[in-house]
Amino acid sequence: MFQPGRLTLGVFFPIEAFEGANPTMRNQVALAQRAEALGFAALWFRDVPLLDPHFGDIGQIYDPWVYLGYIAAQTRTIALVTGAIILPLRHPLHVAKAAASVDELSGRRLVLGVATGDRPVEFPAFGKKWDERGHLFRESLAFIRRAWAERFPEIDSPLGHLHGADLVPKPPAGWIPTLVTGHSQQPIEWIARHSDGWIMYPRAPQVQQRIVSEWRRATEEAAPGVFKPFAQSLYIDLAHDPDEPPRPIHLGYRLGRNVLIELLNTLREIGVNHVALNLKYGQRPAPEVLEEVGEYVLPHFRAQTAATESKSSG
Repeated sequence: MFQPGRLTLGVFFPIEAFEGANPTMRNQVALAQRAEALGFAALWFRDVPLLDPHFGDIGQIYDPWVYLGYIAAQTRTIALVTGAIILPLRHPLHVAKAAASVDELSGRRLVLGVATGDRPVEFPAFGKKWDERGHLFRESLAFIRRAWAERFPEIDSPLGHLHGADLVPKPPAGWIPTLVTGHSQQPIEWIARHSDGWIMYPRAPQVQQRIVSEWRRATEEAAPGVFKPFAQSLYIDLAHDPDEPPRPIHLGYRLGRNVLIELLNTLREIGVNHVALNLKYGQRPAPEVLEEVGEYVLPHFRAQTAATESKSSG
């Protein structure tokens, strides 16, 4: 999914175009399997606990851990990414156990995207304070990391006191790749030190280039020589005309496939390593768009595998 100097593509659930907040969630397993067969690098799962009518967006409707297990059981190789689990609204031991369970049962395919949450109405419903979400995020991530890495850790945290008990299962390597979404109320230097990568929102390429450059500076200072990828989302409304120029839509563009290829090439050149496509605002059926992207766009943005490297070096 992530390699230096390369860009791969993923797709968000629900894999459909729809109006309003409620997707139909029809044929999602078949579409996920088709995305895997076409060569998409990742499937992305949202964490939206409650319907906030001001946002009008509930992701894939179902709880992300339940849906991850459901999709994991019906796919084989494609990465499974949370975009993103709202840490302040969940106990860190529940997150740590759920993530380790999905990772093991899926064959080590989980990438854990985490965030503070962006919907104030949810916080009082869970007995949490909106203005404490940044602190809760830091405490939760530290708790999760120790619960994964240590046997019978002694943890004293505002989120709980762990003594004389241990979390099972544990990731074999003692960790699961964890990416912070947005700033999550943290400075970029903290994110560079405490995450394995960064998920940002779409920006105009010239703006995104500055953000990527700042990320590379921060990660080189925090972990010299360690590759920490940069990912972003992108809503697309794929036009029938392959050369239709881009027109802005919410967090993305209406554009033709050739223009999409040009945009993705630009993002690759500025250092973006993965783009997660969201088809919600499309005017064409999602299966049709998935096939067109798979046939014409994906060949330009496949992950380099050991097999292809061997073949290319011939």
